Amino acid sequence: MIKDIKIPEVKNVTLAVARKKALGETDDWKVFLINNNDFPIENTLVSSNGYGEKNGEKQRTSTLRHFLETVQSHSAVLIEPIDPAVFHLNNEYWVSYYIGRQIFDKRFVFVPDTIREENITFIKELDMEGVLHS
Repeated sequence: MIKDIKIPEVKNVTLAVARKKALGETDDWKVFLINNNDFPIENTLVSSNGYGEKNGEKQRTSTLRHFLETVQSHSAVLIEPIDPAVFHLNNEYWVSYYIGRQIFDKRFVFVPDTIREENITFIKELDMEGVLHS
Protein backbone atom coordinates (compact mmCIF):
# COMPACT_ATOMS: atom_id res chain seq x y z
CA MET A 1 0.00 0.00 0.00
CA ILE A 2 1.10 3.55 -0.60
CA LYS A 3 1.03 4.33 3.14
CA ASP A 4 3.73 1.67 3.63
CA ILE A 5 6.21 3.40 1.32
CA LYS A 6 8.87 5.24 3.28
CA ILE A 7 9.91 8.50 1.67
CA PRO A 8 13.29 9.57 3.08
CA GLU A 9 13.76 13.19 4.09
CA VAL A 10 16.25 15.26 2.11
CA LYS A 11 18.82 16.77 4.48
CA ASN A 12 21.74 19.12 3.86
CA VAL A 13 21.11 19.40 0.12
CA THR A 14 19.90 22.76 -1.14
CA LEU A 15 19.82 25.11 -4.11
CA ALA A 16 21.05 28.66 -4.51
CA VAL A 17 20.62 31.31 -7.17
CA ALA A 18 23.79 33.36 -6.93
CA ARG A 19 25.16 36.34 -8.75
CA LYS A 20 28.58 37.47 -9.78
CA LYS A 21 28.74 41.23 -9.94
CA ALA A 22 30.36 42.71 -13.01
CA LEU A 23 31.41 46.36 -13.06
CA GLY A 24 29.51 48.32 -15.69
CA GLU A 25 27.70 45.20 -16.87
CA THR A 26 24.65 43.23 -15.81
CA ASP A 27 25.08 40.68 -13.04
CA ASP A 28 25.81 37.10 -14.04
CA TRP A 29 23.24 34.78 -12.31
CA LYS A 30 23.69 31.02 -11.88
CA VAL A 31 21.92 28.16 -10.10
CA PHE A 32 24.00 25.89 -7.85
CA LEU A 33 23.34 22.62 -6.04
CA ILE A 34 24.97 22.54 -2.60
CA ASN A 35 25.75 19.28 -0.78
CA ASN A 36 26.46 19.97 2.90
CA ASN A 37 26.53 16.28 3.86
CA ASP A 38 29.63 14.46 5.09
CA PHE A 39 29.34 12.11 2.12
CA PRO A 40 28.92 12.46 -1.66
CA ILE A 41 25.60 12.12 -3.45
CA GLU A 42 25.49 10.08 -6.64
CA ASN A 43 23.64 10.01 -9.95
CA THR A 44 21.95 13.35 -9.39
CA LEU A 45 19.30 14.40 -11.88
CA VAL A 46 18.01 17.99 -11.86
CA SER A 47 14.99 18.97 -13.92
CA SER A 48 14.31 22.70 -14.23
CA ASN A 49 11.51 24.80 -15.66
CA GLY A 50 9.73 28.09 -15.14
CA TYR A 51 6.01 28.77 -15.21
CA GLY A 52 3.57 31.53 -14.34
CA GLU A 53 1.85 34.59 -15.76
CA LYS A 54 2.80 38.05 -16.94
CA ASN A 55 0.20 40.65 -17.88
CA GLY A 56 -2.51 38.00 -17.76
CA GLU A 57 -0.72 35.69 -20.22
CA LYS A 58 0.55 32.28 -19.20
CA GLN A 59 4.27 31.78 -19.64
CA ARG A 60 6.37 28.64 -19.50
CA THR A 61 10.05 28.00 -20.13
CA SER A 62 11.61 24.93 -21.65
CA THR A 63 12.28 22.01 -19.35
CA LEU A 64 15.99 21.35 -18.96
CA ARG A 65 17.55 18.25 -17.45
CA HIS A 66 21.02 18.01 -15.96
CA PHE A 67 22.91 14.93 -14.83
CA LEU A 68 25.62 15.16 -12.18
CA GLU A 69 27.46 11.90 -11.64
CA THR A 70 28.93 12.70 -8.20
CA VAL A 71 28.52 15.76 -6.00
CA GLN A 72 31.27 15.59 -3.40
CA SER A 73 30.62 16.21 0.28
CA HIS A 74 30.65 19.84 1.39
CA SER A 75 30.75 21.14 -2.17
CA ALA A 76 28.67 23.05 -4.68
CA VAL A 77 28.10 22.31 -8.36
CA LEU A 78 26.86 24.60 -11.11
CA ILE A 79 23.52 23.50 -12.53
CA GLU A 80 22.78 26.24 -15.07
CA PRO A 81 22.85 29.96 -15.75
CA ILE A 82 19.55 31.76 -15.16
CA ASP A 83 18.27 34.90 -16.88
CA PRO A 84 16.80 37.62 -14.62
CA ALA A 85 14.00 37.92 -17.20
CA VAL A 86 12.44 34.77 -15.68
CA PHE A 87 12.59 35.87 -12.03
CA HIS A 88 8.88 36.81 -12.22
CA LEU A 89 8.04 33.13 -12.80
CA ASN A 90 7.99 30.13 -10.47
CA ASN A 91 11.43 28.64 -11.11
CA GLU A 92 11.19 24.96 -10.22
CA TYR A 93 14.06 22.52 -9.75
CA TRP A 94 13.28 18.86 -9.11
CA VAL A 95 16.36 17.16 -7.64
CA SER A 96 16.76 13.36 -7.40
CA TYR A 97 19.89 11.60 -6.18
CA TYR A 98 21.20 8.43 -4.57
CA ILE A 99 22.95 7.80 -1.29
CA GLY A 100 24.03 4.19 -1.57
CA ARG A 101 21.02 2.32 -2.97
CA GLN A 102 18.43 4.74 -1.52
CA ILE A 103 16.90 7.39 -3.80
CA PHE A 104 16.02 10.85 -2.49
CA ASP A 105 14.15 13.62 -4.24
CA LYS A 106 12.89 17.10 -3.51
CA ARG A 107 11.22 19.89 -5.41
CA PHE A 108 12.67 23.37 -4.89
CA VAL A 109 10.57 26.30 -6.14
CA PHE A 110 11.76 29.89 -6.20
CA VAL A 111 8.36 31.60 -6.24
CA PRO A 112 7.84 34.78 -8.30
CA ASP A 113 9.95 37.76 -7.34
CA THR A 114 11.81 36.05 -4.47
CA ILE A 115 15.08 36.51 -6.31
CA ARG A 116 15.41 40.21 -5.54
CA GLU A 117 17.80 42.56 -3.81
CA GLU A 118 16.14 42.51 -0.38
CA ASN A 119 16.37 38.68 -0.22
CA ILE A 120 20.04 38.44 -1.18
CA THR A 121 22.46 37.13 1.45
CA PHE A 122 26.05 35.97 1.46
CA ILE A 123 26.30 32.23 0.71
CA LYS A 124 29.51 30.98 2.32
CA GLU A 125 29.54 27.67 0.39
CA LEU A 126 29.79 29.63 -2.86
CA ASP A 127 31.63 32.70 -1.59
CA MET A 128 28.98 34.66 -3.50
CA GLU A 129 25.79 36.60 -2.86
CA GLY A 130 22.41 35.16 -3.76
CA VAL A 131 19.17 33.60 -2.63
CA LEU A 132 19.38 30.29 -0.79
CA HIS A 133 16.52 27.78 -0.86
CA SER A 134 16.16 25.25 1.93
